[in-house]
Amino acid sequence: MLKRTLTAILLIPPVVYLIGWSPKWLFLLAVVLGVALALREYFALSRAMDVKVLSWMGYGAAAVLCGAQALPRNINHSAVIFLLVAFLLLIPTLAIRRSMDLKDYLAATSATIFGILYIGLSLSCLVPIRFATKSFGGDAMVGGQMSHLPALSAGSLLLLLMFMVIWAGDICAYLVGRPLGRTPFFARISPRKTWEGALAGFAGSLLAAWAFQHWFWNSADLKTVLFLAAWTAVMGQVGDLVESAIKRGANQKDSGTLLPGHGGFLDRIDSLIFAAPALWLALFVLGCFS
Repeated sequence: MLKRTLTAILLIPPVVYLIGWSPKWLFLLAVVLGVALALREYFALSRAMDVKVLSWMGYGAAAVLCGAQALPRNINHSAVIFLLVAFLLLIPTLAIRRSMDLKDYLAATSATIFGILYIGLSLSCLVPIRFATKSFGGDAMVGGQMSHLPALSAGSLLLLLMFMVIWAGDICAYLVGRPLGRTPFFARISPRKTWEGALAGFAGSLLAAWAFQHWFWNSADLKTVLFLAAWTAVMGQVGDLVESAIKRGANQKDSGTLLPGHGGFLDRIDSLIFAAPALWLALFVLGCFS
């Protein structure tokens, strides 16, 4: 528990800086680095299941997707769609080579493409959200009562909201589910997760969203903030289950050992992998990228 807490304390300040005030190139670099670390652990889990992967194709394609998301708003959507179609054609084509055993061909190409979509495409959604200039809460706002802080853009506030929702959900689920959890929640995938913990995590996410709107973003509509919080909280829990299913299939407790007390990097961002594209989708429907 001590290692887990100390790791979180050390990670929160740089993450908040990246979300709130970092220049575009640094934020993009951080996302690409995060994608690479997560893919590295995902590929290791795939190999633990005796699935060969085309790792260099996965790293390259995921990095290119992140870069495409940083293009001007009027062309990035078209660029991402073009690249996804190109990768679907290119990867199976490049995989046809003499060194590839044809018995591994389908599994290798499928696992590689899934990794690009599951990690690369999902985390690349952080980029357009971070640099969104339009939202339901206004084009740009300062940090509410925290007036001594530099101004925050609409995109920064959206990402901070998402991270607050995920962090609060994880903490509440852990604090309630560990001592009080009795009813299994998808025991086949994760025996230690319970309905009590899941519901506590959901409630904690909504409470964090309310507090964030009340103290830091009171120009935003509370109903919309709570809707986004509920949507991202649910999808974050789904992301946690998906990563647990992958680990269980590989017969691994953790995805790695990078973060003391937390396991691997993929263990720490499993909720984010589903929450980020879910938030992007909701903002797209709300017209924030139009």
